[in-house]
Amino acid sequence: MTEEAKKETKPTKPKGVLGKLKDSLDDKEEQLAIFSTFVRLGILIWSGGILTLAYIKLPPALGIPEQKLDPTFIASVFTGVLATFGVQATKKGSNGNGGGAAGANISKADMEYLIKKASETAPAQTIRIEQAPVTLQAGGTPVTPPTK
Repeated sequence: MTEEAKKETKPTKPKGVLGKLKDSLDDKEEQLAIFSTFVRLGILIWSGGILTLAYIKLPPALGIPEQKLDPTFIASVFTGVLATFGVQATKKGSNGNGGGAAGANISKADMEYLIKKASETAPAQTIRIEQAPVTLQAGGTPVTPPTK
């Protein structure tokens, strides 16, 4: 038997899921992209499970004590991972639009028109002062600062 015939007749052991995935993806960057997607999915499932457990009450028959935890951090991890998949959660406002993204559908011309109308009805000026102390007073004699 030749060397090539020996190699062909050598039995191959079956590959697992990761081995098949590695063979199907030749590029290392593609392998890392798939791996990072699985890691993100794992974190998403974990944080979703923790959030679910924070808001539901388990039956006493399970024998699992009720956990008192603040779900704020887990919720931020959950929304952060969702954002990596392109999903953004918004809160409903009183007018039905998203709370934070209410101005997202307004064009530049519409915004300029609204600013013009607002300045005609209630003119106001905003002053930002970056250095303290500042004393504001309305007309009259100036106030002298106290001596040290």
